[in-house]
Amino acid sequence: MSNPRDSLYDLRMFLTTEYPCSYLPGRRARNLVADPAVTDSRIYTQLADLGFRRSGDHVYRPHCRSCMACRSLRIPAERFRPNRSQRRIWTRNQDVQTRMTEAEFQDEHFDLFARYIRVRHSGGGMDPASPDSYWSFITSRWCPTWLCEFRRDQQLLAVAVVDRLDDGLSAVYTFFDPFQNERGLGTFAILWQIAEAQRLGLKWVYLGYWVEHCDKMAYKARFTPHEVFVAERWGWVCSSSSGFSLSVIPASAGIQ
Repeated sequence: MSNPRDSLYDLRMFLTTEYPCSYLPGRRARNLVADPAVTDSRIYTQLADLGFRRSGDHVYRPHCRSCMACRSLRIPAERFRPNRSQRRIWTRNQDVQTRMTEAEFQDEHFDLFARYIRVRHSGGGMDPASPDSYWSFITSRWCPTWLCEFRRDQQLLAVAVVDRLDDGLSAVYTFFDPFQNERGLGTFAILWQIAEAQRLGLKWVYLGYWVEHCDKMAYKARFTPHEVFVAERWGWVCSSSSGFSLSVIPASAGIQ
């Protein structure tokens, strides 16, 4: 019998029960989840190439009955070109210092996370935040995860949770001071991750799922060029500032 680590074709998948969709009102969602017992960073990298994403110890992809609106979106780091608004945000935050740390619980980080959730996502699935729910959401027992701090002087402005893949970075989550709107800290954190991927010679920055008709997801498509995983065509569709191209880049691995 083959080892599940040898091939994605041998990797067991589990289907969750349905739950209310977080992005499109009135719809039901469910996820396809990779077997957490054998998932590691190498398998995670391969699954990311197939549109999967990590939350806690679980790597999943939406698998809804009659909807394929959730598309995994990634940025080719070397080909990225910031638009005028993104350049202004980058310049505006040149007084911000960054520091990368290993994933380790810190009260200061959690306090910022709880304040961000309370103000920006009141009544959502993570409100109210607790230390246990916060930590189980952003970290994993098997995944190399970084916490990047963004500070001005000693004030903590934002934290970006970043997974290191074999060929890229995955932007797991970013939380920031909700009263610093003029800085565009969410955009700045993504720009920083793209710059870091370029510095490390990595190909991709994965931004998670994008839903075309969901306003709170719109910011992701403003990073161009980008690629969107189209499951029904089994590949990544390229886009530019003028829209999608017709070319499809096949995923490097397959799974049934």
